Amino acid sequence: MKSDFSAEMKERTRAADAVVLKALPEESGLQKTIFSAMRYSVAAGGKRLRPLLMAETFRFFGGQDQASLELFMAAIEMMHTYSLIHDDLPALDNDDYRRGRLTSHKVYGEAMAILAGDALQSYAYETACRAFDLTEDPEARYRIMRALQILIRKPGVYGMIGGQVVDVELTGKPVPKETLNFIFELKTGAMIEAAMMIGACLAGAGEDVLAQVEKAAHDIGMAFQIQDDILDVTGTEAQLGKPVGSDEKNAKTTWVTFYGLERSAEDVRAYTGRALDILAGLKAGEDVQEDFLFAYIRWLISREI
Repeated sequence: MKSDFSAEMKERTRAADAVVLKALPEESGLQKTIFSAMRYSVAAGGKRLRPLLMAETFRFFGGQDQASLELFMAAIEMMHTYSLIHDDLPALDNDDYRRGRLTSHKVYGEAMAILAGDALQSYAYETACRAFDLTEDPEARYRIMRALQILIRKPGVYGMIGGQVVDVELTGKPVPKETLNFIFELKTGAMIEAAMMIGACLAGAGEDVLAQVEKAAHDIGMAFQIQDDILDVTGTEAQLGKPVGSDEKNAKTTWVTFYGLERSAEDVRAYTGRALDILAGLKAGEDVQEDFLFAYIRWLISREI
């Protein structure tokens, strides 16, 4: 079963990767440097977890409009990548490497890296809006509009950016417990919420279901980030996707700092279980525990196959 899931995940990740790369602009014209810089960071790889979560949530709720879905899958990965480019800049984390490659500002210079991040954010919206060109059906266009609202709000000041602001302002300072929770919810959780809500929305889910998906995604985001903190102490670079021990090295306050490893592991299990229970409840009467979405969520949080 584990080998089956591993093979299936690799294939679905490969398909998501192809969707994302296909949506990028061609590297031509007088401004081709920006196109090259955009592609360099997007093509660096990664788990493609946000487009995959979007696609699997879409499938879970019986979505049919694959063409619109793919545009939003590409858009959310562009949005995620722009945030990574800006995070790596000297003014913020000042990182020279990401995913084993030189960061954008080390390859293209700081000015072009800033522009590449700006360009990916703008092009994400442009890409998502192309979904309106695919249909004249009022109901389908409403779903696209609602998905676009989510894509705009969740990465913004009430979501990812808001969390990053608080994180930056508290760099090198003690972080209160309730503030750490706030940072996790916004900086990490908001984009996971966006991915799953957009997938459900494009599949035709109503507002009541979207609210439940948002709650489940919130818990998945919390579990994912707490597990990140655990793996920074106990895991490998392959599991974490970045060098281990960086939190302690940078004197960063984490969930483990406050609660220790045992309690943190319990919290991961609690958040994960609650999220899966919410999703199962939305498919009452159906046996969904072996659904790929459930298996993928469990892997995403544990990083173990």
